[in-house]
Amino acid sequence: MKILGKASSINVRKVLWTCTELGLDYEREDWGSGFASTEAPEFLALNPNAMVPVLIDADFVLWESNSICRYLAAREQRIDLLPAQPRERAIVEQWMDWQAGEFNNSWRYAFMSLVRQSPAHRDPALLSAGVANWNRHVEILARRLAQTGAFVAGDTFSLADVVLGLSAQRWLMAPLDAHGRPELPAIAAYCERLSERPGFIAHGRNGMA
Repeated sequence: MKILGKASSINVRKVLWTCTELGLDYEREDWGSGFASTEAPEFLALNPNAMVPVLIDADFVLWESNSICRYLAAREQRIDLLPAQPRERAIVEQWMDWQAGEFNNSWRYAFMSLVRQSPAHRDPALLSAGVANWNRHVEILARRLAQTGAFVAGDTFSLADVVLGLSAQRWLMAPLDAHGRPELPAIAAYCERLSERPGFIAHGRNGMA
């Protein structure tokens, strides 16, 4: 099994953490900014979106990080990570989809400005709005964690925690204090719980935002 994508990518790290949870062996190739170009014809033939990660499992090719995580858990029949029962599974997938769509997009401007130091993301008004939107989405996650008292989908760890755990850690690491970071003890406590898992230490609390 092969994973295409640089290890610093948060979306690649979702897949790497999932592989750790599943005990899977894989080869990883560096693709993306600073490495082999995802605009190369051979990469576009695998993923026309020119984005990482891409999974190659024998003759099967799959892109979109959350889909890859779901595929691997289902392939390994890990119903603890991705439940078999429709309602329980729907809750896990609901939060995964929210991360990939709403939450992931909420941090885009602020992250590019404050973490990546992008010259194209320097507008003070847009930065302020971006930080506020990012914080608003983290507050949604914090309220959910306060409800469950444990993990995103309920009492037990699931794939939803892989994708949202990395997102929560990114927010904690971002230099937001000067721009207004709310005190959210539920988020800090959540990351402490996740720190009991080797996959989170390796791919979340590894110094990468």
